Amino acid sequence: MTCKLLTTKEAAKHLGVSTAYLERDRWAGARVPFVRLSKRSIRYRQEDLDNFVTSKIRHSTSSYQMPHAMGA
Repeated sequence: MTCKLLTTKEAAKHLGVSTAYLERDRWAGARVPFVRLSKRSIRYRQEDLDNFVTSKIRHSTSSYQMPHAMGA
């Protein structure tokens, strides 16, 4: 198995979001899949990030459903 593991900073750059977004996402239930290598070592598989983006593709704004607010 060969997979590219990205740090939180690298994953955030890949997705075009802030590192804080990914940190909040992990705390709130992890819609973006991650790998916990140790207590303080979090990584993201590039394949999972690409699949996450693909799952968010919409063809119309009317098909968009508002997600529940994170942390609210």
